[in-house]
Amino acid sequence: MKLQGTMQINDQGHLEIGGCDTVDLAATFGTPLMIIDEALLREKCRAYYQAFTQNGGGQVFYASKALLTTALARIIEDEGLGLDVVSGGELTIALAAGFPPQRMLMHGNNKSPAELKMALNCGVGRIVIDNYNELELLEQISTDTGYHPSVLLRLTPGVDAHSHAYISTGQIDSKFGFNVFGGEAMRAVERVLKSTHLQLQGVHCHIGSQISDLNAFRCAAQVMMDFLQDARQETGWTAEELDLGGGLGVYYSSGDIPPSIEAYAEVIKQAVAEKCDEYDFPKPRLFVEPGRSIISPPGTTLYTIGSSKEIPGVRRYVAVDGGMTDNPRPALYQAIYEGIIANKADDCVQEEVAITGRCCESGDMLIWDLPVPAIEPGDLLAVSCTGAYNYSMSSNYNALRRPAVVLVSDGHADVIVKRETWGDLIRLHCIPERLY
Repeated sequence: MKLQGTMQINDQGHLEIGGCDTVDLAATFGTPLMIIDEALLREKCRAYYQAFTQNGGGQVFYASKALLTTALARIIEDEGLGLDVVSGGELTIALAAGFPPQRMLMHGNNKSPAELKMALNCGVGRIVIDNYNELELLEQISTDTGYHPSVLLRLTPGVDAHSHAYISTGQIDSKFGFNVFGGEAMRAVERVLKSTHLQLQGVHCHIGSQISDLNAFRCAAQVMMDFLQDARQETGWTAEELDLGGGLGVYYSSGDIPPSIEAYAEVIKQAVAEKCDEYDFPKPRLFVEPGRSIISPPGTTLYTIGSSKEIPGVRRYVAVDGGMTDNPRPALYQAIYEGIIANKADDCVQEEVAITGRCCESGDMLIWDLPVPAIEPGDLLAVSCTGAYNYSMSSNYNALRRPAVVLVSDGHADVIVKRETWGDLIRLHCIPERLY
């Protein structure tokens, strides 16, 4: 397993993160346990801030759908980033942390009237309009309440990001946004410009996730700038903001070669600048919305190894005390992860095993071929790069409890999400009187 951030093997041969021995973390907090490396998280935030805000005059909005807790929101604010929220729930978490609403964007392809009113009432900085129904709904609510929200229009630029079909969002055949090609996006611009309440600041796109091809980002930037020039010529409106979304890939396993944050920033800033020069277009303020590339590397999930099953001549299955309930990505996207036996991190490899979760599903596999030393029940498995879309997509399937989340730094470990209790599983259940 590739060691990232503050990871190291200590003198006891144990994996250590943030100065904390993972064996001690398991003993103190139990497993499954998500561990967030605060130093690495801040390092990623600062790299984005320097590339886009400090040296570009733009704004970075952390995509909170990847993982959001009140403690993480405090760190994001502390590092000068904004927040991209996609629901009333994410907005509630951010507000509970005291995050400034004017530094938030609100996304979503089916925002409810209640969520839009919530965003307006608390003063969210930008609402990203996804479709005509939402446009009309927001116009009506704004008219009724007297608000004049600043909005962006989400466009689909028709760019194939070459990622998994489920996480590609910029192609023409997508549930998101107004299509650039065919006139739909231009009609949306014209409609908002006629509004007496909606203030059109710019446009937005997002072409997918876990993208390693910088040419895809360059192409998206070019298409969006071409559209802004067309809109200026047809309507006289000049966009002040261009949001190019997120999607930068990260290292999960051998063979992944993600671009650096700096290279990503240079490519899209250069593409925008070239188009501005070509069209004599005032440089729009550039927004980006990274999620995975900020929070995935700092996250590690720690499991306890339990039973195993040997199929002679085929493979050995080794089960852990978590699985698709805390990491659904292998089942959903065939995602590949790396791992290490945390309490035997220095031991020599003896075999390859298949790591399976404990859910009653044949598809509950975490890692198919993991090199391991001699292992036994009670050993600890650490799976790296699990910060993004693991806890945030977790479930209670098989009535399993969601894991705890701890933040580690300089030898200190603090719980930022408590482990669910058995009582939590039935807290919202009700039995009608007629069933007694």
